[in-house]
Amino acid sequence: MISRIDLRGDAFPVNGIDRDLLPRAELDVEAALEKVRPICDDVHHRGTAALIDYAERFDGVRIDRVRVPADAIARALEELDPAVRAALEESIRRARIVHREQRRTDTTVQVVPGGTVTERWVPVERVGLYVPGGRSVYPSSVIMNVVPAQEAGVASMAVSSPPQADFGGLPHPTILAACALLGIDEVYAAGGAQAVAMFAYGTDECRPVNMVTGPGNIWVAAAKRLLKGRIGIDAEAGPTEIAVLADRTADPVHVAADLISQAEHDPLAASVLVTDSEELASAVEKELEAQVAATRHVEDRIVPALGGRQSGIVLVDGIEQGLAVVDAYAAEHLEIQTENAAAVAARVRNAGAIFVGPYAPVSLGDYAAGSNHVLPTGGCACHSSGLSVQSFLRGIHVVDYTREALAEIAGHVVTLAEAEDLPAHGAAIRARFDWKVPDSK
Repeated sequence: MISRIDLRGDAFPVNGIDRDLLPRAELDVEAALEKVRPICDDVHHRGTAALIDYAERFDGVRIDRVRVPADAIARALEELDPAVRAALEESIRRARIVHREQRRTDTTVQVVPGGTVTERWVPVERVGLYVPGGRSVYPSSVIMNVVPAQEAGVASMAVSSPPQADFGGLPHPTILAACALLGIDEVYAAGGAQAVAMFAYGTDECRPVNMVTGPGNIWVAAAKRLLKGRIGIDAEAGPTEIAVLADRTADPVHVAADLISQAEHDPLAASVLVTDSEELASAVEKELEAQVAATRHVEDRIVPALGGRQSGIVLVDGIEQGLAVVDAYAAEHLEIQTENAAAVAARVRNAGAIFVGPYAPVSLGDYAAGSNHVLPTGGCACHSSGLSVQSFLRGIHVVDYTREALAEIAGHVVTLAEAEDLPAHGAAIRARFDWKVPDSK
């Protein structure tokens, strides 16, 4: 069901881990670019009419309008299962607790008497928040997108999620209900690359946005890459992934359950166990067989995900090697199930989110830990962060110098301008002192 990669002994690379040695989904965003380009161009030129046609083509439903009526959003909340509502409300509450503490404060530094630089943190004016549809429904992704944007102070935000034939061309009602709980009344029934293009270019129903965030499939990722620059993006999120670093103390029941929990997302989802215990590896393999047989989504998602090239058990000689492997892999979700798990977790450099010990499974982070589940995938955690309040803020430097403070540094500025052969830069300084620059101290 799941393959093994043995890096023990002489097989362990002495010059560092080559990422190609490790399990990884084959995801060609560049190839997808050429398929989404005409879709994005079509939305740019035809707007709502193009979105309606793509809903019929890709989602199998003919819709009359793309914007979801306000009464449909309100009705979705009224009809929501009370238990689901309570769970969503608690998830929102916990996410707010965490994200509120991420707010940045302006800082002013006095460089010299009369000369200050202030860093102001200003929220993006308008954002488009994408929530996937298709195989599963993700109201949790509404929370993970909206809460940090709200806590950052974003003034205008719109949510888009694919239209569902089973619900009359509207997004899934649980997604609409989550929007209602968060006070979001601008929602669109659009999915895939066409939704990203709608946000980027605008239509008669939807004003353009400054930034698009949220997870999606390869077509969403390709559209983000194509339109990056016209819009800001959070990341080109690919299929979800989990890595578990475990030793002999780990419970194979827990490890297998957590690997399966990611595999049920998508046939391209990645589930990776890194361990120095062959006994644990064998026990996990047995548990996978037993637990998969007792769950749903087996043939269409879990089996192809666990059996794909993106999943596997990596055997190493010790936790030191294990740390090297997981840092090279840079997982979206990394669980540490070892002795002294907190100390081991503190040494990890590359991960979207780290889950410490046996009672912090990824499922907790997906819904109600308070952390954000919109995280970098495909190894991007070695240079990128998950979605947060900071994602929606821009730092602006405000420079405030008096004449005296400028005079003190003017000579150095002119000297550097001349060294770079930019005489007009120096002239802009001289103009403030009747073309005579005071000597710099």
